[in-house]
Amino acid sequence: MAFMTIKRYSASLHRVTSFEMFIPNDLRTDVTPLNGYQQGPMRTLFLLHGYTGAPESWGVENLAAQYNVALVMPSGENSFWLDGEATGRKFAAYLGEELPAYLNQTFGLCRSREDTGICGLSMGGFGALHTGLSYPERFGQIGAMSSALIVHEIAHMKPGEDNGMANYAYYRECFGDLEHLEGSPNDPESLVHCQPAPKMFICCGTEDFLLENNRAFHRFLEKEGVPHVYQESPGSHDWKFWGEYTPKILEWMWK
Repeated sequence: MAFMTIKRYSASLHRVTSFEMFIPNDLRTDVTPLNGYQQGPMRTLFLLHGYTGAPESWGVENLAAQYNVALVMPSGENSFWLDGEATGRKFAAYLGEELPAYLNQTFGLCRSREDTGICGLSMGGFGALHTGLSYPERFGQIGAMSSALIVHEIAHMKPGEDNGMANYAYYRECFGDLEHLEGSPNDPESLVHCQPAPKMFICCGTEDFLLENNRAFHRFLEKEGVPHVYQESPGSHDWKFWGEYTPKILEWMWK
């Protein structure tokens, strides 16, 4: 198992940035018996942290070996993983174009959409849905946990307003013109009919403050006839719930 922190200049972000990665390329077969995953091709899964989070938030080294998947954990800062107007704010392009191309060139990863997935929690759940649907030729599988699907809540916010999590200026920087956010390319609902269509697994805890947002998106997908898996179970907006569902999503992605 190789664990790396890689620093490199990003053309999308106009600065040196870093990402963390687990590559299970040297498993000890005397300790870990081979399973069906380890006898197949190595896949790649991008894991997206939440608001105020960081790449090291994920404690998933054991999953890399168990499922024979390279785990890539980039930093999205507090960007909602979207392209902003300002120079150095192209987080969606970094995640959907630049970073997969670098991993392919340097490590031979992300060879096909079938072997490449994206998963996130909270802000990262939003980012996984938005990025996976924006770049369906790149990502074949999307996992979204406790997703911050807040487009309809922040649309039409006015300067000076604050919803307790962040203020108008922050949302304007991440999402662009809030008056025209709904139905824009920054609204995942506008992307759900992309082709080729990625598989989607969406989940949320029944005690999570974002539960109704996720239920609403689930109903929207049903109304639009978009295939997806939706699950909810007891849990809050915390690592107990995400730790339960991360291996479930991995099982689902490449079963």
